[in-house]
Amino acid sequence: MPPQPPPPPPIKYPIEDLQIPPRHDGPKRPAIKYLSQDTPMNVQMVKTEDNGILMKSVGPLLESWDTLNVYCEIFKLDSFTFDDFVEAMRFSSEEVDCELFVEAHCAVLKLLVNAEADGGKVNVQLPDMDDEDDDEDEDEEADAANTPTPEPEPKPKGRATRSSLAKAEAEAAKVELETTKDETEEPKDNHRAAEMQLEVGWIDRLRKRDFKNGGWQFIMIGLLYQLSKGRRYAGKLEDLLIELAPLNMPPTPDTARQQYIKLDVNLRIKALQIICMLTAETKAIRGYMEECSEQMTGFRKEKIQYQRDKKQLMADLTALNEERKILLPANLPPSPILEHKALNGDTKMPDVEEEGPDSTLEDENMDTDEDPHQGRALRRGNDRAAERKRKREAEQEKKEKAEAEAKIPKQSKQFTKLIKEIQKKQDAIKECEEEIAILDNDLREADCPRTRVLGKDRFWNRYYWFERNGMPYGGLPNSSTADAAYANGCIWIQGPDDIEREGYIELAPQWQHEYRQRFHMSVPERKVLEEGPTSVFNAHQWGYIDTPSGLDALVSWLDTRGLNEFKLHKELKNYQSRIATHMIRRAQYLNPPPASEEPDEEKGKRVSTLAQHHGAGGAGTLAFGPAACAQAGEEEGGGGG
Repeated sequence: MPPQPPPPPPIKYPIEDLQIPPRHDGPKRPAIKYLSQDTPMNVQMVKTEDNGILMKSVGPLLESWDTLNVYCEIFKLDSFTFDDFVEAMRFSSEEVDCELFVEAHCAVLKLLVNAEADGGKVNVQLPDMDDEDDDEDEDEEADAANTPTPEPEPKPKGRATRSSLAKAEAEAAKVELETTKDETEEPKDNHRAAEMQLEVGWIDRLRKRDFKNGGWQFIMIGLLYQLSKGRRYAGKLEDLLIELAPLNMPPTPDTARQQYIKLDVNLRIKALQIICMLTAETKAIRGYMEECSEQMTGFRKEKIQYQRDKKQLMADLTALNEERKILLPANLPPSPILEHKALNGDTKMPDVEEEGPDSTLEDENMDTDEDPHQGRALRRGNDRAAERKRKREAEQEKKEKAEAEAKIPKQSKQFTKLIKEIQKKQDAIKECEEEIAILDNDLREADCPRTRVLGKDRFWNRYYWFERNGMPYGGLPNSSTADAAYANGCIWIQGPDDIEREGYIELAPQWQHEYRQRFHMSVPERKVLEEGPTSVFNAHQWGYIDTPSGLDALVSWLDTRGLNEFKLHKELKNYQSRIATHMIRRAQYLNPPPASEEPDEEKGKRVSTLAQHHGAGGAGTLAFGPAACAQAGEEEGGGGG
């Protein structure tokens, strides 16, 4: 018989996540929640309140919040929680302005154009509205120059009559009239944003910082209108401009203010996200990024130096520990003296006091009743005897300690010095570790150019914890919402990108058939099986987890044998305790205890304390004199005392 083929080599994990066999009875991913109302699937149990936010607006909303908090020092804003930001974007009232909503827009607009005192320079590249028509004319002239001139058609032979000449002149006049009409007629807009900028342009208003009485809303309309003339936002801002500058209302700042109050929350999110992304072109943001990059370079060098010092200290500590092992047998401490006495038969019961001659004398004297004042004298004698006994025991202990120290060999001094050196090395290593932890946190806060993803799961969903980089964990320590002690407090889940979705999940039929033959299910079927009733399917869909139990379930669901989930599991374990703490703080901030309960409890405690004082202090608490003591003794039934 031919020899059997060798067994296949064992699989070296981690491997590609979807090549790991599915676990039919394994843990399921915890149910995710949705901020938007148009959820990817009809799941009633995870729907939130009707906030009017659509799924397409969740990504820009998170992007704007993250930008304003990461660069809050450049915008000169306090850091604020994501939940407060959502409420501010939804708030609308004709009587009261939301300070967070107004300050966020004004802070971003100030960064785009300097004040008049600072030169009034525009800090971003904007499409030039005046030269747009000239550019189109130049393009048309260039196209006309490049177009070959058609050769004139041969004229028919024969004599031209008056009727034919008149007909040709009429046609030429008609063509000239239509051409003139097309040139003079301008396309009609569906809004009055252009009319709002006729008297004073938005740039001049912004230079003067004219934000009151609808000023900043007026500036926003002018900026959005000018951006709509460029190629980047061509045709994408019409819905905003139609709402903010309608044709049936006058083009005034009051109209801009009224329309912004009634503006849909999704359009508000869109407008703010556009101007936030526009600030990335300013020198202030770019300079801040460069400054943070330089700081990170310095932090990395300092961290490398501490790591080298720690490595050297660890090597020195290892050598000292080896030397300690060599000296340890010769420097073992002697056996305790009490144990030595116990071995020789000199034992003593721990709870029984030894009787000496003084105690015998005390017993004899206490039995005699010759002198009525003898008892008080004997009590003083007992005190003196106990004092003498304590002195004898202290002297004996001191003597035994001196004898034990005398028996310690001479090498103990060298051994003691070695122990001190080991302790110094351990303290130095601990100090290096603390400095490295501080530098790691500084590196995390200075890492501001992009939001770092925690990782991806087997279905290529991305997981974000926005406090991970670019900002302090709980926002600025001196911010207006520092008492909340959290910034976002959620793990956000984004669906896979189109390329990842088409390449790994929605496979071609032949690949899907091959996967089904191997694992008895397709990849979309596995996604439904292992993710449960809630999922996200593309990069425009977002969900979140906001409870510590959900975070624990997510960590348990991940399979560390896969490449993606191995990295994600590692990152989640590194930040798990901190993420759970922020989730708890968020729940406490959003659902504080009722204000009426705490005073009632304190009042109840105060009342019960007073009741105890009154109940216990009728005679005993308030009376401290000799007569009161005698009265208390009589009430207890004694006459003496």
